[in-house]
Amino acid sequence: MLPPETAINVGTRSLGVRPAWRALGLSDDEASLPASVGGIALRNPVGLAAGLDKHCANLDSLAAFGFGYVVGGTVTAQPRPGNTKPRVLRLTERESVINALGFPGDGLDAALARLERLRRMPARVLVSVAALDEAETAECVERLQPLVDGVEVNISSPNTAGLRRFHEPEALRGLLGVLDTVRLKPLFVKMPPWTTDEEREQILALVRVCRESGVDAVTAANTIPVEDERLATGRGGLSGRAILENMLAMLPDIRAELGSETGLNACGGIASADDARAALEAGADTVQLYTALVFRGPGLVEEICSGLRAQPPEGGR
Repeated sequence: MLPPETAINVGTRSLGVRPAWRALGLSDDEASLPASVGGIALRNPVGLAAGLDKHCANLDSLAAFGFGYVVGGTVTAQPRPGNTKPRVLRLTERESVINALGFPGDGLDAALARLERLRRMPARVLVSVAALDEAETAECVERLQPLVDGVEVNISSPNTAGLRRFHEPEALRGLLGVLDTVRLKPLFVKMPPWTTDEEREQILALVRVCRESGVDAVTAANTIPVEDERLATGRGGLSGRAILENMLAMLPDIRAELGSETGLNACGGIASADDARAALEAGADTVQLYTALVFRGPGLVEEICSGLRAQPPEGGR
């Protein structure tokens, strides 16, 4: 069996065969389940989470899976090698992954060049930007937004130094104030998760800042920090089925803090139509997938859309 990161990279390279993916893509009827978030109209509420296409190189192939929207990146202003390997662990029995990637990528200029070549498609395109500091984040948002439908700012990766500064409400408020001077497209913020009551209060304070600052939507949530000596860094972020219950428990509290006007994307462990329905019923506008695709394949998007059409969420947004 290939090492986890190698297997993911092999799968990603296969996305470069664009005609094949377009031919296999879902029809308009199969992908149709109209939704919206943050003022963006979507063909369905199933999104690709940031991290699978870090280089924004295969978003058109990924959109052919049937997504309502795809999130490229996370993009940083300068190229980065990421953390030392090994930095990905596969937890097969739990359908989960621990990653300590640390934002490897080609940098802003390369992402811009690829997005400029991106063909028009039914899925909406967003890009994730790393909040490493105010100036670099603002530069990325300003230069990327003409090419995409919205920007998701990542303040929450547990694998990258510098982001935790924005877990302080006033630091986040300052960052959003800077971004407000340049942003023209919908702005999302990706939240860290909580696993304790103390963390819950801290994260809800950040959610409150997002609402007060006019953010269009928040994404809840990023991976859960865990320690594992098999990783070169000794710690990483847990994603997949192992964090589904925790993510679902967060949604009602975040929705209550946001009110009805700000969008909410559910991200963390969703791997079926039942999971997606539970998230939408808990207050989310959309759901985002990544790790489940590794274990269940591209047919999962159609499976979720079909399941939601057959049994729509009750009392959801």
